[in-house]
Amino acid sequence: MEMEGVSNGGMLYHEVQEAKLCAVHCVNTVLQGPFFSEFDLAALASELDSKERQMMQEGNLSSSSAGDYLSAESHNVSLGGDFSIQVLQKALEVWDLQVIAFDSPVAEQAQIDPDLENAFICHLHDHWYCIRKVNGEWYNFDSLYAAPQHLSKFYLAAYMDSLKNSGWSIFLVRGNFPKEFPIASSEVPNGYGQWVSPEDAARITESCNTTESPQTIDSTQQGPDPYQEILLEMEDQDLKAAIAASLMESSQAVARVETGSPQNDKEDTTDGNEEGKDKNTQ
Repeated sequence: MEMEGVSNGGMLYHEVQEAKLCAVHCVNTVLQGPFFSEFDLAALASELDSKERQMMQEGNLSSSSAGDYLSAESHNVSLGGDFSIQVLQKALEVWDLQVIAFDSPVAEQAQIDPDLENAFICHLHDHWYCIRKVNGEWYNFDSLYAAPQHLSKFYLAAYMDSLKNSGWSIFLVRGNFPKEFPIASSEVPNGYGQWVSPEDAARITESCNTTESPQTIDSTQQGPDPYQEILLEMEDQDLKAAIAASLMESSQAVARVETGSPQNDKEDTTDGNEEGKDKNTQ
């Protein structure tokens, strides 16, 4: 499953943490380019919510079971911007990529030799990031790092075992990854993405290691993570607006279901009332 040739001129695409957009960063670093925005993922979440509610309505579920899915609350995105694995999976399906649970029988070979794969998605405590093979070398594209960190092939298996033992959920990504993304410059319009060479990534990582320890999410830490608290305070207002719009659309759909009156019927009734008022006036 080795990927042939050098992609993106040998450059690495990395996104540094912005608000709680780690799911966006994860998807884009898997694809190695700024392919998706938070608004794109919010739209996919809304689409998934609508389909789930439709399935619940058509199925023969008890009212209590269906009520969870027919509520206005989204099951695929939180108000803080954390997306479900289904949203990430849907986004990657656009590029014909398949997301597979690492502990499934289909992933047995990856469990034995993870170097045979090309990408992994890791998740714990509302944080997503990817481990990706780019041009034959493995990198940790955690958005909490200033630059992608190189992982040797020998260390990869031990690192994956460490993640599993720490409670991380791991998924592997298979398929035909995008080969190139047009690089106009080193600057990326979204403001948090950057193209770096492997050499620059190594220098940035070394610089961070000599000045202070890299910021990572520790699954064993007690109490709130001050870095995460800062991220919450800095949360992007545009992201909140996108999530709110997604949930509002879902809420309106629920309201129509509960009243049992389609939107068109409401409009017809409104038109009829207005017509009657006109006649009385005449």
